[in-house]
Amino acid sequence: MPQCIVGWDIGGAHVKAAILDPSGIVLDVFLEPCPLWKGIECLNNAITAINAKITKNNCLHVVTMTGELVDLFENRDQGVAKIIQTMQDFVVGEVIIYAGIESFLEVSDIQQRHYNSIASANWLASASLAANQLNAGVFVDIGSTTTDILVLAEKKVQAIGLTDYQRLVSEELVYTGIIRTAVMAVAQTAQFKQQHMGLMAEYFATMADVYRLTGELNEAHDHTDTADGAEKTVLASAIRLSRMTGYEFLKNELHLWEQLATDIKAQQKNKIKQACKKQLDRHFLSKNDRFIGAGVGRFLVKQIADEVGYPYVDFSELIPQSTNNTDIETADCAPAVSVAMLYAQKFNS
Repeated sequence: MPQCIVGWDIGGAHVKAAILDPSGIVLDVFLEPCPLWKGIECLNNAITAINAKITKNNCLHVVTMTGELVDLFENRDQGVAKIIQTMQDFVVGEVIIYAGIESFLEVSDIQQRHYNSIASANWLASASLAANQLNAGVFVDIGSTTTDILVLAEKKVQAIGLTDYQRLVSEELVYTGIIRTAVMAVAQTAQFKQQHMGLMAEYFATMADVYRLTGELNEAHDHTDTADGAEKTVLASAIRLSRMTGYEFLKNELHLWEQLATDIKAQQKNKIKQACKKQLDRHFLSKNDRFIGAGVGRFLVKQIADEVGYPYVDFSELIPQSTNNTDIETADCAPAVSVAMLYAQKFNS
């Protein structure tokens, strides 16, 4: 086995990585912004930045991805091929690709027919690792942009869908997250000043503004430009949110925007909760099984678990780790951690 394994999750907005030592301990995790739709050089820069922080030699690199979906690429296949080539160009060491239900592939063995299994398979890695650890439960990963909801039973991921299209139909993929998602995609109406009103369908604010106002946003997770390009403060977030109501912003009325943020948060959380209930209605689980929370928005998973009456466990609690990174945790980078650990388990089996 190599000295270490580096798991990579190549997204369309972020690149995440995790370093695993030969004994299976997570040594560190990293998260770098990567607005891939702006150009492949963004991916080059993110990989280079993470490489500079990896002090171990003789590493093997295991890769999963979702970035192939960005509109930089003509189609998914082109995106998969370009990301694989970029990883080969910018890391030192062997590159292994996670191909979902087809397991792990060496780059030399990959054919075009594998691309569909490689594309956007990161959720399966995380849910599979959780299934190995807990046997049964509901795995929920709420990220900056999307939410994955998977039922686990008998140490297997009981997925209905495999592709993004299938998973959107089954509601195992809910396209909503706590940072990049536009507020207008979450709420078209809201309670404001004791009245029910419509909201402007304009890109005035994102959910990062909402969670900054509720006090639940970890600023280390927010690498996305604000809707107006202004600063990331509570006051600036309140101003952005106020634009959606047409109501004139006054500094001494901050409480109004905190209340509005609470209402919009409740709408997003309820959408995710209803998707969770749809999976619970498949009757795989008992009330003793747990919700497993991953992603930068997993604080919502704990709240939903409490509301539907299930115990909660954080993904980080499942992972042996020795990281001093206080800003980014293993649960924030669950797919990167998972592909590294799953490959290590396969290597040692």
